[in-house]
Amino acid sequence: MLNKMKDANKTIIALIILAIVLMFTPSCTKETIHQNVCIGGNCDANYIVVYKNQEIIPNGNGHYEIDWDGLNYFQIKGQLTELNEQYVINGIPLVQANFDSDYWVVFDSLKFQTPMYSYLGWFTDQGLNTPISIGPHIYTMNDLLTLHPPYNIAGYQIPKHWCSDCPAAESSIGSYSKYNYKPTQNILLDNEMIGDTINLFIETVFNTEQGVFYHGASSEVPGEIIEKVIKVIVI
Repeated sequence: MLNKMKDANKTIIALIILAIVLMFTPSCTKETIHQNVCIGGNCDANYIVVYKNQEIIPNGNGHYEIDWDGLNYFQIKGQLTELNEQYVINGIPLVQANFDSDYWVVFDSLKFQTPMYSYLGWFTDQGLNTPISIGPHIYTMNDLLTLHPPYNIAGYQIPKHWCSDCPAAESSIGSYSKYNYKPTQNILLDNEMIGDTINLFIETVFNTEQGVFYHGASSEVPGEIIEKVIKVIVI
């Protein structure tokens, strides 16, 4: 009987010790320590306008004036801050530059502009149903899609049977330069644009995996997005 009491006491003491150990044992949740996204702690995206291999210097208002001289495109060239090694996979930096504009071409000659103020602004602000004046006629983007898919001078065309309400709709809009620190995009240009002001929108993503969880880590992966607007006047 005495031995049974001793065994019971040992069991109780063992359970108490186990409970105390569990109370002071760190959680099994994995905590990942992330570096700053960019080297030096600050991300930056610098872009220049190039026409006929010459950099265009902005005027006093910050606009870029291009004197059209027969070459039917100009370029946007970027220089991005480099990422810390945690965000470079097999030598490939997780950066991406997205390009968009408010300037469209239909039938290779008919041109129009949409009211937008940021990358994909016409889409996120329900611009698909915004009235667009083309000569004496009024259309919406949805109207134009049924007639002839318009081409954006930033280098993409909306598919004719594009589903604007589908979850992946935004991913099919805009043009992209991925995984390099010097993104470059050609922008369509011709003599019919003379006298027009073109708005170009650039969204630069530092760490394209931002906001996801690494293998059960308890903290989200950091990232940074920088948006810029470049205004080009064709003269």
